[in-house]
Amino acid sequence: MSLTHLDARGAAHMVDVADKPESRREASASGCIRMRPETLALLAEQGLPKGDVLATARIAGIQAAKRTHELIPLCHALPLSKVSIDFELDSAASCVRVTATCRLNGRTGVEMEALTAVSIACLTLYDMCKAVDKDMQIGDIHLNTKSGGVSGDYSRADTYAEQPTPIVAASAEAGRVALTLGSQRAPSVRVKCLAELRERLGTSELVVPFDELASADVAGLKSALKAQDERFNELDDKRLLCAVNQSIANDATPLTHDDEVAFFPPVTGG
Repeated sequence: MSLTHLDARGAAHMVDVADKPESRREASASGCIRMRPETLALLAEQGLPKGDVLATARIAGIQAAKRTHELIPLCHALPLSKVSIDFELDSAASCVRVTATCRLNGRTGVEMEALTAVSIACLTLYDMCKAVDKDMQIGDIHLNTKSGGVSGDYSRADTYAEQPTPIVAASAEAGRVALTLGSQRAPSVRVKCLAELRERLGTSELVVPFDELASADVAGLKSALKAQDERFNELDDKRLLCAVNQSIANDATPLTHDDEVAFFPPVTGG
């Protein structure tokens, strides 16, 4: 199966969505920025030197969503009908939680717009607060939900609540252990297959017990997957990218219990 973002010569190109049916598309994403308790108190009291921090971050997030196509290669320019940015000040965790929701009636999804809005809103919060706190940390940026389109609806909570389902048939004769979705008590690594790779392998997420890794790194994980099912020989494709806990990684990147490892094609925007 060919990658939709690559032409016959392997060159990246924008996907033509003209023949897709229009539908209501909506996506929600979240993230957070952690800061010192005294910084959070100043923010809540509007006592920071740069003025109304949340209002500025909200405008920045909305602007970023509308300009996602200028930031992420091959994303389409979308006529968004709604962009909302919400903030929750969590004093117990000493952080600001940011949620962005994007919506349109169109032919392609708005996941990247929601994720971009959250990212830029968090960066703006950092910029507005850095005069008093340069130790702030931005993280936990993720997609919450999406709806509309051929691929259907997605909910992060529903995904992690799925019951374990084998993706590789166990063989008593060979003594093979099925890889399963869902949580396991034993130390394990969570694997995600994204974009076109998900379609080619026939699975989006699975869990590999840590003691099945050939070595405690990405290369060892690949070996374990290929040993369980020949479909995972696709992971040898040198064009595929890998991320560990949302940071780009390579075969030598070490893994620990409950790491999230994602494999995906080189271009997945749009």
